[in-house]
Amino acid sequence: MAARALHLTEALVARVERQEAEHPGARGLPYIAEEAFARHAQRLLAEAGEGPVWTFAYGSLIWKPAFKAAEAVPCTLHGWRRSFCIHLESWRGTPEEPGLMLALARGGSCRGMAYRLPETGRAAAMEALLRREIGYEVDLASVRWLTVRGEAGPFRALVFYAAPLDGAIQVDLPLAEQARRIARAAGHVGSCAAYLRNTVQHLEELGIRDRYLWQLQRMVAEEIASLQGWPV
Repeated sequence: MAARALHLTEALVARVERQEAEHPGARGLPYIAEEAFARHAQRLLAEAGEGPVWTFAYGSLIWKPAFKAAEAVPCTLHGWRRSFCIHLESWRGTPEEPGLMLALARGGSCRGMAYRLPETGRAAAMEALLRREIGYEVDLASVRWLTVRGEAGPFRALVFYAAPLDGAIQVDLPLAEQARRIARAAGHVGSCAAYLRNTVQHLEELGIRDRYLWQLQRMVAEEIASLQGWPV
């Protein structure tokens, strides 16, 4: 399946790409203690049991993994779908111009990639994965083992940001409002528009076509093109 050209081009993203000052306390929630990451990594590995340990990638883990995978296979997670539903006032947003983060919401299905953690250094890989994906204690509630289905059949994989999520940050916005936010928001690691483009581009390269993300990137492209007073 040949990759399609995105409406959300690099040139359009460049108009809104920037780095804003970091707002580390924007959520007002306790961080995971430094020494706790290793403990949570060991707990999750114990929950995985015997055999291979997999994690499911549906967004940035696809194009920016936390570890070198021993194996990567396409798979589908049923009962969950991609959704820009997490309110961001840091990372890729600010309190003045909040952004949205991609997560999983109930309903539908989600095609993605499963990455197998290496046999050697598995604990270190799991800890690196946790450090990359979560930072707050409340986020641990969204880390769960779910069943995905690959060509060889079903297997369990660790999934990040699958509901339930903190009601103070989970939002259910109309698609037009999602596009408006993503077109404008940026934080200390960059813009929401760049995140969206990277995700859709890498999914396309893998032959994964998500109709929701494809429509959203087109709407964000139109939104950026219509902005007045932004760099050209």
